[in-house]
Amino acid sequence: MAALARSVLVTGSNRGIGLELVRQLAASPQAPQHIFATCRDPDGPRGKALRELSAQHPSIRLVQLDTVDLPSIRRAVQVVESCLEGQGLNLLVNNAGIGSHATLQSVDSQEMLAAFATNVVGPLQVAKEFLPLLEKAAKGAQKTRLSCSRAVIVNVSSKVGSIGLCLGVLEAPMYPYRASKAAQNMVTRCLAAELRDKGILCMAIHPGWVKTDMGTEQAPMTVERSVQGILAVLGSLSQETSGTFLDWEGNSLPW
Repeated sequence: MAALARSVLVTGSNRGIGLELVRQLAASPQAPQHIFATCRDPDGPRGKALRELSAQHPSIRLVQLDTVDLPSIRRAVQVVESCLEGQGLNLLVNNAGIGSHATLQSVDSQEMLAAFATNVVGPLQVAKEFLPLLEKAAKGAQKTRLSCSRAVIVNVSSKVGSIGLCLGVLEAPMYPYRASKAAQNMVTRCLAAELRDKGILCMAIHPGWVKTDMGTEQAPMTVERSVQGILAVLGSLSQETSGTFLDWEGNSLPW
């Protein structure tokens, strides 16, 4: 079985789904040659698990990247570009995000703005700055069809950001989180429409309700199972799935 991609970058990889994505990618029999594991402070206390993981796998490269800090993103691009040595970046996973359970009574403008900065503007800026490396991968690929072995942007979303499902999802209102994920979904659709002709596939994925710091222990699914599903979905991406919103089992979700 061929590797999912030659090179992968994951944001927010120091915990939860991001950390498990890096772990399973590195442990794969056909692991990517380059796994760029990024987070805000890889050298700090919150980066301990990621540092321990990278010590076990030479394919993992820790990169400092704060998705709400443009200079930080641009420095990360320089680091990644130097490691790729003329090759492009095949797979960008915008995983970093923040949650919020704010209700109509408790929400304030600062919490709304913080959620949009991290969950919407952040992934968009990361995609924009890494676009030249994604374009290089798309142009250099031997395959002409869209796939992770060519060039893909994956935005980790949530079904609670689905306007179509809103009335049927009974979780707390979570105004900042829901609204920001709905906006992120629109960003994904716009990216897919604009970048398809450049050979870059863009899609959104719902990882399920997962036992993480954000998902809490009340969540029914382990992070290991979620990531197994996510990687299976990523391996099946094609022309037909560009611009789609899928869950971790590959089911299509309404926007």
